[in-house]
Amino acid sequence: MAYLSDIEIAQQCEMKPITEIAEKAGIEQKYLEQYGNFKAKIDLSIVKENKKEDGKLILVTAITPTPAGEGKTTTTIGLADGMSRIGKKVCVALREPSLGPVFGIKGGAAGGGYAQVVPMEDINLHFTGDFHAIGAANNLLAAMLDNHIHQGNSLGIDTRRITWKRCVDMNDRQLRYVTDGLGGRVNGVPREDGFDITVASEIMAVLCLSSDIDDLKKRLSNIIIGYDFNDQPVTAGMLNAAGAMAALLKDAIKPNLVQTLEGTPALVHGGPFANIAHGCNSVTATKLALKLGDYAITEAGFGADLGAEKFLDIKCRMAGLTPSAVVMVATVRALKMHGGLDKKALNEENLEALEKGIPNLLRHVSNIKNVYKLPCVVAINRFPTDTDKEIEFIISKCKELQVNVVLSDVWAKGGEGGEELAKEVVRLCEEEKGNFTFSYELGGTIEEKIDAIVRNVYGGDGVILTPNAKKQAEKLAEMGFENCPICMAKTQYSFSDDATKLGAPEGFKVTVRNLKISAGAGFIVALTGDIMTMPGLPKVPAAERIDIDNSGKITGLF
Repeated sequence: MAYLSDIEIAQQCEMKPITEIAEKAGIEQKYLEQYGNFKAKIDLSIVKENKKEDGKLILVTAITPTPAGEGKTTTTIGLADGMSRIGKKVCVALREPSLGPVFGIKGGAAGGGYAQVVPMEDINLHFTGDFHAIGAANNLLAAMLDNHIHQGNSLGIDTRRITWKRCVDMNDRQLRYVTDGLGGRVNGVPREDGFDITVASEIMAVLCLSSDIDDLKKRLSNIIIGYDFNDQPVTAGMLNAAGAMAALLKDAIKPNLVQTLEGTPALVHGGPFANIAHGCNSVTATKLALKLGDYAITEAGFGADLGAEKFLDIKCRMAGLTPSAVVMVATVRALKMHGGLDKKALNEENLEALEKGIPNLLRHVSNIKNVYKLPCVVAINRFPTDTDKEIEFIISKCKELQVNVVLSDVWAKGGEGGEELAKEVVRLCEEEKGNFTFSYELGGTIEEKIDAIVRNVYGGDGVILTPNAKKQAEKLAEMGFENCPICMAKTQYSFSDDATKLGAPEGFKVTVRNLKISAGAGFIVALTGDIMTMPGLPKVPAAERIDIDNSGKITGLF
């Protein structure tokens, strides 16, 4: 049987006009700014003017990712469509894809199979221009910084201690380290520089955490771009850059409205990476989804140790959000990979590998239930090769944690395949009340907070700060940032900081080599391992398969 590709399925969908989707969501015309027939921006004033009581917030997260795939975004969308099918008013809130992964190795991020948001091509490419605006604001600040130095450097900025980089929304390793300002006095001041991918820019995190334009300008002003010769921080506000940056972001801060294949309203807005930033869609989109639906379904990037931890410890803490339930997505195939099975051997029943790999799922589930104290359900994306014995094994293990397992078939059946999951999520929201707590409190030292994340969430034996990181922690405390939450920059492939340690490793410590303050976003980034803020393309990039014909039809996008 030949299966249609994601893009072929999306292109067969007869999309409803975005005005019809807005009406279904209860969005009045005065708040709608159309970008063509099938996408629109929504004015932020709707959040304050809509007096409806907030709906229930549902977070979709996953086990530690593997090359076998888990299907978190697909499950999020299919769950929303499943809720619609059982008569619930629902709105889904997702992140925007970055062009880097789209043309690199990961592909797009609009769901898959019959659980997608559309127009899929637009969402995965330029969409409404949000990322371009973020890149422009980032690079305006860089240009003003270097111009200030060129024009006499009245702030005494130490060019050896500039922390602000330029950015581009593309995987381009060639730009990680560059020397610029060459060519004589009229062409600037020579210095070492570099580029981040746009989703790693602090402006992306700032935009996603800002509540309105005033909050945005305040956060932009607080961004630290480097240090002066007296070792004091220099901010974007000191360069008088915040107003112009905010002007570039005036439309980007507004959430984007699209639809699922089945016509469920979907907000797709913002997209910080989860392994180097906080990995969640914007606060404005989440809060709007809570106003529009009786149930708001959102996701966080990568596994629950990264995306969910940051969603709960950073986003929910800052925005005053409390989830009503958490969905943990897993596949039998991925769990067998965590048990040491090669990707080529996943189609055969192997209970021994599953038994070795399932601790990864159980640790994530235990964290949600016992650390964050939230109701949880496990959603298994069933593949045709999964056997009944394998499924029964997972169900029995999760029952020991008093967590139900629901089989999900949203990739093949869309909302119909998500109805059982939708019913269990509704039951959790209505019958099982959580007692939401964070994995650490803000009052401890920087090292104590990182140590708490490693012990409580990763299952490790604590943290090691390199001598350089210890100095940075002391400096940040001296600067008044000790009470900020922590944003861990860590591999997505393991609970530990070693990508080769699959499953649920024990007896490890996490080494933090660098600490930096994202003063605009309001958190401290702790860098571990070899996490890079500018990825590179693989040997055979996805871009080689993407094409467009004379009629404008795109192929190869996935």
